[in-house]
Amino acid sequence: MTLSEEAESRLADLVALQPTKNGELQDRWDMESGSEVHQYLESELKDYYYRDENSLICATPEAAEIVGIDVDEEVLRVPELQARIVDVLAGPEEEPQSVVSVLHDLEDAGFDSETDAVRSALRSLEDRGVVEIVQKTVPTFRLAVERDTLTVEVLDDPAEA
Repeated sequence: MTLSEEAESRLADLVALQPTKNGELQDRWDMESGSEVHQYLESELKDYYYRDENSLICATPEAAEIVGIDVDEEVLRVPELQARIVDVLAGPEEEPQSVVSVLHDLEDAGFDSETDAVRSALRSLEDRGVVEIVQKTVPTFRLAVERDTLTVEVLDDPAEA
Protein backbone atom coordinates (compact mmCIF):
# COMPACT_ATOMS: atom_id res chain seq x y z
CA MET A 1 0.00 0.00 0.00
CA THR A 2 1.43 3.36 -1.08
CA LEU A 3 0.71 6.18 1.32
CA SER A 4 0.05 9.80 0.45
CA GLU A 5 2.27 12.45 2.03
CA GLU A 6 -0.54 13.30 4.47
CA ALA A 7 -1.08 9.64 5.40
CA GLU A 8 2.63 9.11 5.96
CA SER A 9 2.79 12.22 8.16
CA ARG A 10 -0.18 11.00 10.17
CA LEU A 11 1.35 7.54 10.42
CA ALA A 12 4.46 9.18 11.91
CA ASP A 13 2.23 10.90 14.47
CA LEU A 14 0.62 7.58 15.35
CA VAL A 15 4.01 5.88 15.78
CA ALA A 16 5.40 8.74 17.88
CA LEU A 17 2.34 9.16 20.10
CA GLN A 18 1.52 5.50 20.70
CA PRO A 19 -0.26 4.33 22.69
CA THR A 20 -2.76 7.05 21.94
CA LYS A 21 -6.47 7.78 21.73
CA ASN A 22 -8.80 9.05 19.02
CA GLY A 23 -9.08 12.37 20.87
CA GLU A 24 -5.35 13.01 20.87
CA LEU A 25 -5.12 12.27 17.15
CA GLN A 26 -8.25 14.36 16.56
CA ASP A 27 -6.52 17.37 18.13
CA ARG A 28 -3.26 16.74 16.32
CA TRP A 29 -4.92 16.21 12.94
CA ASP A 30 -7.47 19.00 13.41
CA MET A 31 -10.44 16.72 12.84
CA GLU A 32 -14.02 17.28 13.95
CA SER A 33 -14.53 14.08 15.96
CA GLY A 34 -13.08 10.83 17.20
CA SER A 35 -15.33 9.11 14.67
CA GLU A 36 -13.58 10.99 11.87
CA VAL A 37 -10.23 9.78 13.25
CA HIS A 38 -11.51 6.20 13.32
CA GLN A 39 -12.78 6.47 9.76
CA TYR A 40 -9.42 7.85 8.62
CA LEU A 41 -7.51 5.10 10.39
CA GLU A 42 -9.71 2.43 8.84
CA SER A 43 -9.64 3.88 5.33
CA GLU A 44 -6.01 5.03 5.12
CA LEU A 45 -3.94 3.29 7.80
CA LYS A 46 -5.79 0.07 8.62
CA ASP A 47 -2.74 -2.11 7.87
CA TYR A 48 -0.52 -0.07 10.18
CA TYR A 49 -2.32 0.14 13.50
CA TYR A 50 -4.10 -1.96 16.10
CA ARG A 51 -5.75 -1.43 19.45
CA ASP A 52 -4.15 -2.83 22.58
CA GLU A 53 -5.93 -4.45 25.52
CA ASN A 54 -6.90 -1.00 26.81
CA SER A 55 -8.31 0.04 23.40
CA LEU A 56 -5.42 2.46 22.89
CA ILE A 57 -4.18 2.94 19.33
CA CYS A 58 -0.76 1.46 18.61
CA ALA A 59 1.34 1.31 15.45
CA THR A 60 2.56 -1.93 13.92
CA PRO A 61 6.30 -2.54 13.63
CA GLU A 62 5.90 -2.07 9.85
CA ALA A 63 4.48 1.42 10.46
CA ALA A 64 7.54 2.41 12.49
CA GLU A 65 9.78 1.06 9.74
CA ILE A 66 7.93 3.01 7.03
CA VAL A 67 8.32 6.34 8.83
CA GLY A 68 11.81 5.58 10.12
CA ILE A 69 11.11 5.94 13.82
CA ASP A 70 12.95 3.59 16.15
CA VAL A 71 10.34 2.74 18.78
CA ASP A 72 12.90 0.86 20.87
CA GLU A 73 14.63 4.13 21.74
CA GLU A 74 14.16 5.49 25.22
CA VAL A 75 12.79 8.72 23.77
CA LEU A 76 9.45 10.20 24.71
CA ARG A 77 8.03 11.91 21.62
CA VAL A 78 5.25 14.25 22.67
CA PRO A 79 3.49 17.48 21.74
CA GLU A 80 4.90 20.62 23.35
CA LEU A 81 2.30 20.80 26.14
CA GLN A 82 3.19 17.30 27.32
CA ALA A 83 6.91 18.11 27.19
CA ARG A 84 6.33 21.23 29.30
CA ILE A 85 4.30 19.20 31.80
CA VAL A 86 7.19 16.74 32.19
CA ASP A 87 9.41 19.75 32.97
CA VAL A 88 7.19 21.14 35.75
CA LEU A 89 5.34 18.14 37.19
CA ALA A 90 6.22 16.84 40.64
CA GLY A 91 8.74 13.99 40.67
CA PRO A 92 8.04 10.44 41.84
CA GLU A 93 8.88 11.15 45.48
CA GLU A 94 7.27 14.58 45.65
CA GLU A 95 3.76 15.57 46.66
CA PRO A 96 1.45 15.01 43.65
CA GLN A 97 -0.20 17.97 41.96
CA SER A 98 -3.73 18.74 40.86
CA VAL A 99 -4.48 19.73 37.28
CA VAL A 100 -4.87 23.35 38.39
CA SER A 101 -1.54 23.26 40.20
CA VAL A 102 0.16 21.96 37.04
CA LEU A 103 -1.60 24.66 35.02
CA HIS A 104 -0.26 27.35 37.38
CA ASP A 105 3.27 25.90 37.20
CA LEU A 106 3.06 25.99 33.40
CA GLU A 107 1.93 29.63 33.54
CA ASP A 108 4.78 30.45 35.95
CA ALA A 109 7.16 28.89 33.40
CA GLY A 110 5.71 31.17 30.71
CA PHE A 111 3.52 28.62 28.94
CA ASP A 112 -0.19 29.33 28.55
CA SER A 113 -2.72 26.53 28.30
CA GLU A 114 -6.22 25.59 29.40
CA THR A 115 -7.38 23.29 32.18
CA ASP A 116 -8.97 20.72 29.86
CA ALA A 117 -5.85 20.57 27.67
CA VAL A 118 -3.62 20.04 30.71
CA ARG A 119 -5.94 17.32 32.06
CA SER A 120 -5.94 15.56 28.68
CA ALA A 121 -2.15 15.84 28.38
CA LEU A 122 -1.67 14.38 31.87
CA ARG A 123 -3.94 11.44 30.97
CA SER A 124 -1.98 10.85 27.76
CA LEU A 125 1.26 10.82 29.71
CA GLU A 126 -0.37 8.40 32.14
CA ASP A 127 -1.29 6.11 29.22
CA ARG A 128 2.38 6.09 28.27
CA GLY A 129 3.50 5.18 31.81
CA VAL A 130 5.30 8.46 32.47
CA VAL A 131 2.78 9.92 34.92
CA GLU A 132 0.86 8.27 37.71
CA ILE A 133 -2.39 9.33 39.29
CA VAL A 134 -2.53 9.50 43.05
CA GLN A 135 -6.18 9.58 44.04
CA LYS A 136 -7.04 12.06 46.72
CA THR A 137 -10.20 14.20 46.93
CA VAL A 138 -9.42 15.15 43.32
CA PRO A 139 -7.01 13.26 41.08
CA THR A 140 -3.44 14.46 41.52
CA PHE A 141 -0.46 13.64 39.34
CA ARG A 142 3.28 13.16 39.53
CA LEU A 143 5.95 11.63 37.37
CA ALA A 144 6.07 7.84 37.53
CA VAL A 145 9.75 7.83 36.59
CA GLU A 146 12.74 9.96 37.50
CA ARG A 147 12.93 13.07 35.31
CA ASP A 148 16.61 12.46 34.48
CA THR A 149 15.79 9.04 32.98
CA LEU A 150 13.61 10.66 30.31
CA THR A 151 14.71 12.01 26.98
CA VAL A 152 11.86 14.19 25.73
CA GLU A 153 11.52 15.14 22.08
CA VAL A 154 8.87 17.71 21.12
CA LEU A 155 6.91 16.81 18.02
CA ASP A 156 6.45 19.50 15.39
CA ASP A 157 3.02 21.08 15.41
CA PRO A 158 1.33 20.06 12.15
CA ALA A 159 -0.64 23.30 12.18
CA GLU A 160 2.61 25.23 11.78
CA ALA A 161 3.88 23.14 8.85
